[in-house]
Amino acid sequence: MMNFLLQVPAGTVPAGMESMGAQPEGLSLKFIDLALKGGWIMIPILLLSVIAVYIFVDRYFAIKRAGKFDTGLMDKVKGYILSGKIDAAVALCRSNENPAARMVEKGISRIGRPLTDVTAAIENVGNLEIQKLEKGLPVLASAAGGAPMLGFLGTVMGMVQAFYDMANAGNNIDITILSTGIYQAMVTTVAGLIVGIIAYFAYNILVANIEQVVYKMEATTTEFMDLLNEPV
Repeated sequence: MMNFLLQVPAGTVPAGMESMGAQPEGLSLKFIDLALKGGWIMIPILLLSVIAVYIFVDRYFAIKRAGKFDTGLMDKVKGYILSGKIDAAVALCRSNENPAARMVEKGISRIGRPLTDVTAAIENVGNLEIQKLEKGLPVLASAAGGAPMLGFLGTVMGMVQAFYDMANAGNNIDITILSTGIYQAMVTTVAGLIVGIIAYFAYNILVANIEQVVYKMEATTTEFMDLLNEPV
């Protein structure tokens, strides 16, 4: 467990404290205690962090699986099509669990129809596959932008609390009276920024990986359409 320690060396205690007989040997604050001082606003920030981590892990491995592609698939498909083994070509595509193979499978099932129909069918499948890959990304983007905003909301609430306590204290103002509001202001800001920054980088990593998969999908479908356009 992380500890945030504030040590007061012996011999450096202010004179005012010595006269009060208070000479603290050391102050320690555990991480969980520090987080609790952020108040209820820490609950939605924590929930956003859990959601962001879950979406990133789930989508990261799903995209990695989608990016695994047999580089020799199109050569085999071409051989089957030219030899008239359409069923074998379809079976080969189904044995490859990736978006590009499913797009080619849809194109093979449309062989014999106008090329515009084949192209439209492939594009429809491609759009569906991309939507599957992007599942959860809007939520991750919302976490990246929403967590810092919640942190700043906690900051404002904490400062309001601090000034409220100061106004009620009148002439008996003491730093301990302001500590609750200041703790909430600082802790929520730090927590919101940490979650937001992590979610932001996670979102961009997933977007970059999806773009690589989309590039493979486009390259594969282009090669397939070139195959259909070859003279018999």
